[in-house]
Amino acid sequence: MIELLSAHADIAIIVAAGLVYGFIWFATRNLSRLAKIMARLAPLGLVIPMMLYLSSVPHMREAPKSAGAPPPVERQATEPRRDADPAESRRAEEARAEAERRVAEARARQEAEAKRAAEVAERASREERAAAKATEERARVESERPPAAERAPSQAEGRRLGTAPPPVASAPPPPAATDAPTPRGQPPAAATRSARPAPPPAAAPPAPAQPPPPGAASQPEKDWDVVPVFYGTDRARKDEPKRIAYSTERARRLQLGQALVTVPKSHQVPNIERPFAIRIPIINVTIYEQAEDPRQHFTIREIKALTREEFVELARKRVGGSLSFKDQAVVFVHGYNTAFDYALFRAAQMAYDLKFDGASFVYSWPSGGGFVSYYYDRESSEQAEPYLREFIDLVVKETGAKSVSVIAHSMGNVPLLRVLQTLGPSLPQGVRLNQIILAAPDVDRNLFENLAANIKAYGRGVTLYCSNNDLAMTAARRVAGGVPRAGDVPAEGPIVLSGIDTIDVSQTSTDYLTLNHSTYAEKSALLNDIGLLLQTGERPPDKRIPILQRVNTPSGDFWRYPR
Repeated sequence: MIELLSAHADIAIIVAAGLVYGFIWFATRNLSRLAKIMARLAPLGLVIPMMLYLSSVPHMREAPKSAGAPPPVERQATEPRRDADPAESRRAEEARAEAERRVAEARARQEAEAKRAAEVAERASREERAAAKATEERARVESERPPAAERAPSQAEGRRLGTAPPPVASAPPPPAATDAPTPRGQPPAAATRSARPAPPPAAAPPAPAQPPPPGAASQPEKDWDVVPVFYGTDRARKDEPKRIAYSTERARRLQLGQALVTVPKSHQVPNIERPFAIRIPIINVTIYEQAEDPRQHFTIREIKALTREEFVELARKRVGGSLSFKDQAVVFVHGYNTAFDYALFRAAQMAYDLKFDGASFVYSWPSGGGFVSYYYDRESSEQAEPYLREFIDLVVKETGAKSVSVIAHSMGNVPLLRVLQTLGPSLPQGVRLNQIILAAPDVDRNLFENLAANIKAYGRGVTLYCSNNDLAMTAARRVAGGVPRAGDVPAEGPIVLSGIDTIDVSQTSTDYLTLNHSTYAEKSALLNDIGLLLQTGERPPDKRIPILQRVNTPSGDFWRYPR
């Protein structure tokens, strides 16, 4: 009975929990929408921990029993019988001691052999490194020596001018490399004709470096590519055991760095593949999470804080090496409920899917990274304004990019609009931003009208993506007492302003720019339009996306994806 219980305990507990939760779900069907959600989610905080505890009880009960005594077979084999003859018992004791001695000797021999094998491997590794270093040094010395054909004319020229001493017949010329071995296959006569050993064969010139794959680092791994992302943040730094990290707290200063994000070759556009996890909604508590694997998931291979000078140097190299998006840079500002790592993943994924080989930048303000952190996120986004301005000013003026586009989603539009309003007049003469893309801005509609009117002159084009099904917009609208936001699409239609292309993407969802996989996993129309904007800047929108429908309103025209 005990064995049956331990074998089927987990299944029985899951079934019982499912029945209890089903009863709760049925009993709350007539409540209001908010009460229904709270009543159905609250039990999870009790049911799941109770399931974990109950499932461990049988194992805890069996553990002492299994650990209490050695197996009967072993007792019979090692312990002498009580009714046996004393001489026989002594012989059995001696046999057991001999067996234990042999086991100990065998274990010691195995450990010694393993140690010797490790020492041999380490010695071989050191020898290989030393040989590689010597080879590199010989190649470097040989490459620095001028060819004989060039040295001879220079010596003859020196003798002609009287500046070079005459050659001394008795002194042989110095060897090209004292430790260079005689090439294999050289006949002995060749060695007798010359007093110095033959120089090693000249190294073949290195093949010209191939350009990196679009959006990827110069050396992709076998099963994944690496995308460099330059970041700026005013989050408080909170290091982890194996890497630096940034928390939800505010640092009140700009920090710079670069992250190398791995993208699996099995990546499906436009997803962000991350390990499977079980989390309790609202409170965002993780119960189980699968281990990261760069062959299957987006991961952070390396993250490094940089000084301003290091940041500019690396960014200039990335911009200068771009081919498809020559001399371009893109700055992404995330929205509400976004952790620092997820902001890196989103910036890397957009660059990878767009095949963007310019410099990708992301600014991560200190979002709380939780559903219940809306008010904290709003305050954090507003206080980040001076640091975001410093970051964008650095990208525009010092990275060497001739075309800089900015993309903001949801609450990230709050600081960006104010930054563009103040940064625009300080731009150098003739310098303009490329594309300003505002995705579902969580901004008061009237305030947006005032701010947007001042930024149109500082970009080659301004595009507003709005939606009626963005999760952040739903929360923002409720907080604002039901008043639509600039990124919302109420019954009377979206906001339309002169000089700004408004596109209703409700059928594709701007959740593409968040991490709600279930809503955008199979929709990439928004990504395609962003790519065309960066490459061509073609307007009006239905000229680059023919399927868009033009809608006429008294305030002007806007476009929407067909239903």
